[in-house]
Amino acid sequence: MTEGQGAREARSARGAPQAEEAREAERAEDTPGTPDAPGERPAHGAHGRPPTAAEKWAAFKGSPFLPALVLVFILAVAAGLFAGSYTYTMADPTPRRVPVAVVGGTKAPPARTFVTGMEEALNASLVLTPYDTAAEAREAVNEQEEFAILRTRGDGVELDVAGASGASVAQVLAETTAKVGARTGVPVVVRDVKPLQEGDPRGLALFYISLAAVIIGFVGAIQLSVHARGLNPAERIAFTVAYSLLGAFAVAAVVDWLLGALDLPFTESWLILALTMFTSGMVFTMFNTLMGRWAMLPTWGLMVLLGNPSSGGAVSWPLLPSVLGHIGQWLPPGASVNAQHTAVYFEGHQHLFPFLVLAAWALVSCTVFWVYRHRHPGGRGRAPAHAPAGA
Repeated sequence: MTEGQGAREARSARGAPQAEEAREAERAEDTPGTPDAPGERPAHGAHGRPPTAAEKWAAFKGSPFLPALVLVFILAVAAGLFAGSYTYTMADPTPRRVPVAVVGGTKAPPARTFVTGMEEALNASLVLTPYDTAAEAREAVNEQEEFAILRTRGDGVELDVAGASGASVAQVLAETTAKVGARTGVPVVVRDVKPLQEGDPRGLALFYISLAAVIIGFVGAIQLSVHARGLNPAERIAFTVAYSLLGAFAVAAVVDWLLGALDLPFTESWLILALTMFTSGMVFTMFNTLMGRWAMLPTWGLMVLLGNPSSGGAVSWPLLPSVLGHIGQWLPPGASVNAQHTAVYFEGHQHLFPFLVLAAWALVSCTVFWVYRHRHPGGRGRAPAHAPAGA
């Protein structure tokens, strides 16, 4: 190595750190947020500045925390409404208007005194309908048009109640009758001409099985939405039919064959439960199509908060607030209880109305779902057809 080459290498070695320091300084000047002097606050770049309120709200809306927070308040309100609706209708049932068949009129003093005393004690009116014979009055009870039969016998009266028409109504009438008879001095004889089955002394079993059909109906639809989202609309309806038929069969079999709580007309009760379950499931499916993830709100409100307390299953409609008593007959839970009640206790006197109500709700739900099926979350896309070989 020559002397000149060695000098150049030495100068290059001494200048390398200086050049590196110069390059670092240039990068520091070009980099946002680098402090220009000790203690000086660095300037923020595009990614370093604090987010604005609008950006924070947009991030919150896109996170899972917003729906979770909304659900916290919704569940709190739903809990209060649930407890309030059942307490309002069931905690202290009070008769408003009680239909009573009258044989022989109420002009006789014992009957007139008894009716006046009953209305004062019940703080309600007895809707008295005259019948010429006891057979006609009994037929009206079987048609569930009347809840009791009143007739005069000598110096006293006889009151025939129908526990199967409404256990709560029959209990209120029987208890009040004894008190009124003792207070007015009118001898009273009370008979239950249509008693409940031994396995259902309070008349609640039919309400429970109808409630099971309603809840399992829409819970099943929810589970299909979660675990079988790939089902296309026709397949979704078909599987709703399938779990409704099988689930209703299980409910009827457990209550009748396994527990022996009720002696059901099995096929009729099974199909009523299946129609109830299918209707409930399709109501949720309809709301899911229209409202997406919030479909549970109207379903729960319609079926559980409003429908079940006003169904007449736990408390007969004469003891319900009049508005609820009328509304309940037009909702699926009330229609299911009415149809099941007649099938079990009033054979040969089944009415078409509850079946029309259930069928109408099912048809409307299926129609809305089918018309707006493109909005329904889930389903499978159709694979495109393969192009011809020569294309």
